[in-house]
Amino acid sequence: METAKSVFKFMLASTLIVGGVLVAGTAFAAKGIDKAGDKLQDKLHHWL
Repeated sequence: METAKSVFKFMLASTLIVGGVLVAGTAFAAKGIDKAGDKLQDKLHHWL
């Protein structure tokens, strides 16, 4: 039973860590895409 508890704790911790990395990566990517979109919009606005 102790082994099952420790495996469950490890799985829970791993899931939380991976989830946090995915959320942070998604937020970082969205911020980069937003900046690129702003630059493109500025170029188009000044060009037209």
